[in-house]
Amino acid sequence: MSKTTHFGFENVAEELKSAKVREVFRSVAPSYDLMNDLMSAGLHRLWKKFTVDIAAVKPGEKVLDVASGSGDLARAFALAAGAGNVWQTDINEAMLKVGRDRLLDAGLVCPLAICDAEALPFASNSFDLVSVAFGLRNMTHKDQALAEMTRVLKPGGRLLVLEFSKVHESLKKAYDTYSFQVLPRLGKWIAKDEASYRYLAESIRMHPDQDTLRDMMGAAGLSRVEYFNLAAGVVALHKGIKT
Repeated sequence: MSKTTHFGFENVAEELKSAKVREVFRSVAPSYDLMNDLMSAGLHRLWKKFTVDIAAVKPGEKVLDVASGSGDLARAFALAAGAGNVWQTDINEAMLKVGRDRLLDAGLVCPLAICDAEALPFASNSFDLVSVAFGLRNMTHKDQALAEMTRVLKPGGRLLVLEFSKVHESLKKAYDTYSFQVLPRLGKWIAKDEASYRYLAESIRMHPDQDTLRDMMGAAGLSRVEYFNLAAGVVALHKGIKT
């Protein structure tokens, strides 16, 4: 019997989830950046800037941006490390093309690969930094993805995970109203895709909370794992070091 996993609030066979996630992001790719600005009132740009500041990438460092999407982090890392040192990867070809084109428009040519974060096509101990922003919650086996990201890090390298998390209890009711009533309507009006944005809201609720993700990163082989709550826990940035 096939194992099942969650796709939002729905249970699906594990082997089907990746295809369903790919279809979601194929659908939202053309309006992804506009919707990010609308959904977060532009705050996603500050969250990513904070991530870039914590990363403190130096010239010549090797960087892997997993689930690179439209390339906001990859662009910042390429400006710091040199474009040839930053890999853009995503399981979704449509999203990867969006990010590639944005970087090309900025004069940055980065290597890129369509690949599954649970089976990264890179040698162990290859990168000084691995980042994943708003992608981990869509992965079927998060523990395997974290283990793979840790594997390709050099000893002393750091993993940064920027992801929606568990909001402070005082904001939970308002946040639920926004997530399950406002967000799908924005998706319907702007992206012409209510179902995908309903899934994205549900996927946030199914994602591990801050402490659970910290423990998962420790289990993957990272040390000194810490997290920073942003916007009262709407988003959290986790950082760990490979020993």
